[in-house]
Amino acid sequence: MINRRSLMGLFAGMASLAAAPFASRSARADLPPPPEAPENVPGTLAPRGRNGRMERLAEIDLESRMDFLMSVRTFANGPMSRAADQRATDILASKGIAPDAELPMREAIALLEDDPVVSARTRAWMSVQQLSWNNIKTECESNAEAYLSEMETVDNRGPGTLELNPGLKMPDYTRHEIHIQPGGYVGNDFAGHMYDYGTNGFYTGRNDQDALHMTAAFGLPVPADGRIRRILDVGTGVGQLAMALKERFPDAEVWGLDVGGPMVRYAHLRAVERGLDVNFAQRLAEDTRFPDNHFDLVTSYIMLHEVSPEGTRDIVNEAFRITRPGGIFYPIDFNLRSMRPRTAYSQYRRWWDHRWNNEVWTLKYRANGLQDLVRAAGFDLNEEGPVALPRFGVMNATKPA
Repeated sequence: MINRRSLMGLFAGMASLAAAPFASRSARADLPPPPEAPENVPGTLAPRGRNGRMERLAEIDLESRMDFLMSVRTFANGPMSRAADQRATDILASKGIAPDAELPMREAIALLEDDPVVSARTRAWMSVQQLSWNNIKTECESNAEAYLSEMETVDNRGPGTLELNPGLKMPDYTRHEIHIQPGGYVGNDFAGHMYDYGTNGFYTGRNDQDALHMTAAFGLPVPADGRIRRILDVGTGVGQLAMALKERFPDAEVWGLDVGGPMVRYAHLRAVERGLDVNFAQRLAEDTRFPDNHFDLVTSYIMLHEVSPEGTRDIVNEAFRITRPGGIFYPIDFNLRSMRPRTAYSQYRRWWDHRWNNEVWTLKYRANGLQDLVRAAGFDLNEEGPVALPRFGVMNATKPA
């Protein structure tokens, strides 16, 4: 039973968590400081100015709503998730099942899906996800002429280039509304805007100023000969890792590829605003159209778990073709070496993320034998090598010289 004291404690916890995403974080000494807010590029929008790498949202009302949703998401990820985990443990105990028992997914779902505590955590998280996308979608579509004009202004402007291929034949796996983002990455003109601001909330403040992408870019390994002349980031999204790599390797030719035209179009806008010479193109990761042995470094950031098993195999093979001998293929994604135990609650969470957050391919990604695919393509796989983001499962693969 919830009493007044419980409610007061709950509200106090929510208040402290609401402030958590905005608490100051010490910067890594080996990373460059966030840039000063750049002067506005003629023809681009910044009605409320910029905060380093991020343009502030157009209205303070919208910004406050997104900040509030980030706080609710933090609460859902923390106390609500712990309460749901404990509730799952209690349910198992009532059935005579050990809390660390590894259960089949169907059994875990049957045990937990109708419990109100577990369901409340799921519903809170999903509502935040839906509202976050809808906030940005409504803003952009209500002011479509201004936002489209902004992108048109810089489509053919440098530094860097933009290549759009509206007639590109899309693999079926690209057509899903990943993370229930309206239109997915290919079906809405403002996919890039939604992704940028929506995922900033998803990271609950941890990726402010593209901090995770900067950490990844400045932590990843380089070829043994130290030569970095050309870099490719596949599944680049809104270009966060590609731009971070350009900051680390300013003399390198950097490309970012994504199947989503709206994504790379927005990425190009961001790069122009920041004065970064990065080339963006709407192409397939499994058919990049680059020459053999062309790149010193090929990367991706949490892309492969969004791809079908067949697509994953083709992407790995393409990465091998375009990586030069001695070059490195470095896909960053969910950890496959030390996955969470298949407890009832972890199985349930994987299921609802797959089913309700539209993570269509994650379950197959965890079982697709990615390490074997990388080796079969011809790479030397070093699973003990440098890790740019320890919480992710990075594969440091070198093409034999």
